[in-house]
Formats: sequence, structure tokens, C-alpha cells
Amino acid sequence: MYFAALLARTEDGWKASDTELDDVETLSDLADLARESAPDEDTVLVLIEQEGAWFGVVRIDGEDDPRIYVSSAGAAARSSYGEILLTDELLGRDPDDGADLDALDLDGTEDGEPDHQDGEDGDADSSVPSGPVGDARILDDFGVSEKELLSLSEDALGEIAEALGASDVLETVR
Repeated sequence: MYFAALLARTEDGWKASDTELDDVETLSDLADLARESAPDEDTVLVLIEQEGAWFGVVRIDGEDDPRIYVSSAGAAARSSYGEILLTDELLGRDPDDGADLDALDLDGTEDGEPDHQDGEDGDADSSVPSGPVGDARILDDFGVSEKELLSLSEDALGEIAEALGASDVLETVR
């Protein structure tokens, strides 16, 4: 099961809204959606989680390029929403080298469950690491250190929202 929300930082604190990602096909689309929700080019965080498998944070500061953190690239690569976040740049590969996520053996479901049992080596694309990728310092200035972000698990988005002082507004859209 997926959950996605936008948290926009305003003068009055954090404002949350749930969001549908059905029409989002690229990171650029996601960034545009986030910017539309933010008055005055405020910081917007896009929080995405697939229950028990992975979570992602996309940070948009005005017109700056989005900053991304994904807790498990391997799990996210098997997800249509995770696929949006796992750009060539984030994965450190050349976009012209012929490897892309479309070549992955996606399971066709929105649950992102792997086609193999735990412990089996079934990664279809060795250029996608199994662990975290991206900017683990994405929330440092909001009080969530790299070490804390890397240690989050079960209710990662709830823990992030709590650290931001936004748990109440996030819960209203859950």
C-alpha cells in the first residue's frame, strides 16, 4: 500500500496535503506538482512510502533542482512510484549507457514485492543498489540528521513528521 503527501513549509508552519501520483510520470512532473502546492516558493517535501518496503523524500526549494533520498533503491526499483525517484543521476549512471529502469523485470503490481525470497539474489539490474541512495542529509537543517534518516524504518514518515513538528498535519491527510 502506498501513501504520498506534500508538506509545504509556510510562515505559519507546515501545511500538508495528500497527493495522487497517478498522473506523475517523471521527477520533473513531481517537482512541478510540489511547486504548485507551495506559496511563495517555500520548501516542499514530498513524502512517499510503500508500507514496509521503502520510503522516499523529495525536497523542492523554490526553483532549485529537487533533492532526493530513497531508503531502499532495490525495493523502490520494483515500484512505479519509486521508479520516478530513481533517476540516472541519483543512481550515478550515464543516461546514454543503455541501462534504464524500464529494463527491470517489474512485477506489474503496485506492491513492489520482490519476485524472489529473501536471501536470493534476484536483482534484474545490477546498477540499482539494494540499499539507500540519494542525499541522506536532505533534512539536516530540519533536525533530522543523516544518521537518524538512515536508521528510520517502520513508521519513517511519521518519525520524520514528528521531528519537523508536523505530525498532526500529516496525520490529517493519512
